[in-house]
Amino acid sequence: MFSRFARIVLFAALLWLPGAQAGIQVSATRIWPAQDYTRLTIETKQPIHYNLLTLKNPDRLVVDLEDVDITPALNELAGKIGNDDPYIKAVRIARFKPNVVRMVLDLKTGVKPQLFNLKPVAEYGHRLVLDVYPAVAVDPLMALLQQDAPPQTASAPASEALATASAPSVTARIETMPAPPPDKPARSELRQRTLIVAVDAGHGGEDPGAHGRRGTHEKDVTLAIARLLKSKIDETPGMRAVLIRDGDYFIPLGGRVQKARQAHADLFVSIHADSFIKSNARGSSVFALSERGATSASARWLAKRENEADLIGGVNIAVNDPYLARTLLDLSQTASINDSMRVAKQVLHELGHINTLHRGFVEQAGFAVLKAPDIPSILVETAFISNPQEEQRLRDPDYRDKLATAILGGIKHYFATNPALSKPRIAEN
Repeated sequence: MFSRFARIVLFAALLWLPGAQAGIQVSATRIWPAQDYTRLTIETKQPIHYNLLTLKNPDRLVVDLEDVDITPALNELAGKIGNDDPYIKAVRIARFKPNVVRMVLDLKTGVKPQLFNLKPVAEYGHRLVLDVYPAVAVDPLMALLQQDAPPQTASAPASEALATASAPSVTARIETMPAPPPDKPARSELRQRTLIVAVDAGHGGEDPGAHGRRGTHEKDVTLAIARLLKSKIDETPGMRAVLIRDGDYFIPLGGRVQKARQAHADLFVSIHADSFIKSNARGSSVFALSERGATSASARWLAKRENEADLIGGVNIAVNDPYLARTLLDLSQTASINDSMRVAKQVLHELGHINTLHRGFVEQAGFAVLKAPDIPSILVETAFISNPQEEQRLRDPDYRDKLATAILGGIKHYFATNPALSKPRIAEN
């Protein structure tokens, strides 16, 4: 039998043995696959120390997690990888060393990974986030061209042929012109013939946005309306739409602006569904950027809440983004705000035909997502998702269709009365 002193010494020694202490518990794992990038999230109550390796032949990512226990939530991650994920083929998890869990991601193609920790915010604890970007970023304008490309062979499925036949004939108009130089693949051709509207579905992925009493998430409502609006714009002669977010994934606010500029958009429309602490708040609103502060306390509060999306969705602050510094310019040097106010007034007028207006005028505040220096930009709060009656209407597909029709009506009126913006411009490199 051990003496009392010996038992104390043995217990203390066991505490120092690798793996003897309880490791960090993984409470949840999530995967957000998208064409832009795939995000993998591991949530815990403590920050995780990690190491990332990139291996070739075959392409793999290796993530070593220190002092982490293999919990059911962590094991479930492997089963969440779908066949439709553009970048990740499979995930394998096992204990590599007594105090290290190794996670191996088999890849479908070469990628540019980013791995970083996020501090607790909103309902989330500590999060370790792995963003798997394609080695070559998706070009939104080229994606639009490819979307309109005719079938390559006569044996294309009937559904593809129907989709091509029903789409506006952007490609056909391009083909009537001389071929552009190899280093400028049809960008200026598309630009000269079509007005491009960037349609931004607010929130997404890790950032659900506001929610209603019935559990409706803002990110789902905004995506549904954005898709309807894109479809209606694409059916309008001389206009095409680019969806900033076409799935349930998160895009930083600066990234949304960047994608619109890469598409050489003539207009940026961000779709949202408002919320307020009082459930009787109701009505539609349209916002533009302000140079001199918010036009009301409620506009200031809303802009602050929307600008916090990056904190909730999760941005890698370690990445130095020179683009964002160039984007947040002094907009007094441009006419963007004046044009934004014009289109906002038209859209607000059309929304007034199908819903009560929260205020009878366009409001302004410092929305980060509206800070493109050369694109008229508006933010549409379609209705208050925090109002039970308006939440019910937002859940109705017919009402969402009416909202999209109203927004398009305002856009068309704006372009009809502002032909200067409709003039073709040569695309940038």
